[in-house]
Amino acid sequence: MINSPTKLQVKTESTTPVATGQSWRLLDNLRQDIDRLFDDFHPLSWRSLRGDTTSAGTRRQLAPAVDVVDRDKAYEITAELPGMDEKNIEVTVSSGMLTLKGEKTEEKEEKGKDYYRSERSYGSFQRSFPIPDAVDVNKIEASFAKGLLTIKLPKSAEAQTKAKKIAIKSA
Repeated sequence: MINSPTKLQVKTESTTPVATGQSWRLLDNLRQDIDRLFDDFHPLSWRSLRGDTTSAGTRRQLAPAVDVVDRDKAYEITAELPGMDEKNIEVTVSSGMLTLKGEKTEEKEEKGKDYYRSERSYGSFQRSFPIPDAVDVNKIEASFAKGLLTIKLPKSAEAQTKAKKIAIKSA
């Protein structure tokens, strides 16, 4: 005995369907938003490792990890720049901003009996930091060793003085 199929009621809604081109644009916008979310979460996302480009067609800029520390006599900025050469790093001060720029290019070539492999990768970065008023701009120093860029921003003499406690009087 064969069971007859059960009939289901078909519901209809009075909404207008989305045009096909518009639905693709909506999906593409969603994908871009999700990609941007992952990129914001971690700058070395899977897309940047592949060397993907932004929607504008430009290569992504990878920002180095940076520590900023407030010491007694100076502020200290340390940037991790593994594999970079000192000659490819630029530190500038302009209009109250300290800017780090760098570009890394790497080429590998390997030849074997049955193969030839050539790889090229490149990337650039730029990070800017506002310089506090307490910094003596003429005495800023930068040093680079073992992949670490260290920038010291010495505080002016009045900024180095200890905090003064103010007594509170009752009214």
